[in-house]
Amino acid sequence: MYNADKPSLEELPSSAQLLKSTVLAALAAVVILVTVILPAEYGVDPTGVGRVLELTEMGEIKEQLHEEAEQDRLKHGGGDKSTSLFDGVLGTFFSSAYAQSPAPWNDEATFTLQPGETHELKLVMEEGDVAEYKMEVEGGRVNFDLHAHGNGQSTTYEKGRGSTGSEGELVAKFDGDHGWFWRNRDKSALTVKLQVRGTYSAFKQGQ
Repeated sequence: MYNADKPSLEELPSSAQLLKSTVLAALAAVVILVTVILPAEYGVDPTGVGRVLELTEMGEIKEQLHEEAEQDRLKHGGGDKSTSLFDGVLGTFFSSAYAQSPAPWNDEATFTLQPGETHELKLVMEEGDVAEYKMEVEGGRVNFDLHAHGNGQSTTYEKGRGSTGSEGELVAKFDGDHGWFWRNRDKSALTVKLQVRGTYSAFKQGQ
């Protein structure tokens, strides 16, 4: 296989040649800026070339449209640019903070269970509804059964024994009552606090 010959040092461009190329490129960029970009974008034509090339008129139209848009913004309470920029940054900050803040709980229940006592709480949900929950237990441990029944169907989502708390998401598998059954198997009273939020039509306590 043939390999291309490597150039010799004499064939490589010198520092002076590289500097010359850089200067020429910079001059070309300045010429393009003055004769094309400034006339076409801002209507500024210091050399007159832009008007000959019919670029200046395009830039003037753009500037006019920009001024009209700015006047319309001020007319409708837009404020100055610095205020708009500040409001934009501030709005982004608060939007981000709001997005990071959890949504408030829709319902909350706190109850005490003596040894051997039970309690039940249900959410009335339709198939596909989603509810988020957080359960906290103080003073002991509780047994619970997270289940559902309705329309001749039943299911168990989660069971806990000796639980000190639980949290998660409940997705309804069918229309009906979806919720918890607690029993205190400890020898002392305990308190359960349940918080829920999401999509459901009713929050029912009791058997």
